[in-house]
Amino acid sequence: KPYRTLRICSAGPAEGKTTISCCIAVAMAQAGKRVLLVDCDLRRPRVHRVFGRTNEAGLTTALLEEGDDKSEPHETEVPNLSVVTSGPLPPNPAELLQSERFRQWLRKMEAKFDHIILDSPPLVAVTDSAILSTIADGTVIVVRAFKTRKELAQYCLRTLHDVSARVAGIVLNAVNLDRDEY
Repeated sequence: KPYRTLRICSAGPAEGKTTISCCIAVAMAQAGKRVLLVDCDLRRPRVHRVFGRTNEAGLTTALLEEGDDKSEPHETEVPNLSVVTSGPLPPNPAELLQSERFRQWLRKMEAKFDHIILDSPPLVAVTDSAILSTIADGTVIVVRAFKTRKELAQYCLRTLHDVSARVAGIVLNAVNLDRDEY
């Protein structure tokens, strides 16, 4: 059974979650699937920059403001790929992502798209990321070569196991094949 909702996370910041999220979303869209990429990092969002969009409306406005058309998914230059940016940063990201309103919004999007990719905050830093693990069908962990500490990666796996998240895989990012050590 393929994952309909896939969450991308990492143990710490700046390990390449947004890059990997975008790459997976583009690859799925190029395979002919209708894909939605959602920026669920409500603390340090990046998806709007990648796709040259403003961040004045998005997920947070969809959840907080009834009938806001600006927060609807926007098509990108990649056929079959749409994005929802994070929107304005809220004071309570974990509460928003844990709300029934977010679950309802996600179900509504699942009816429109074949796959939904959730770009999320680092797992070690905030609880938002663990919350998303309980909602997504699968989680992909991004580990940055020569940066992510082994203990943090193990903590990440343990935390996902503790919330009964399904780990779909691990991406080793930023590998330098010219380095001698491994």
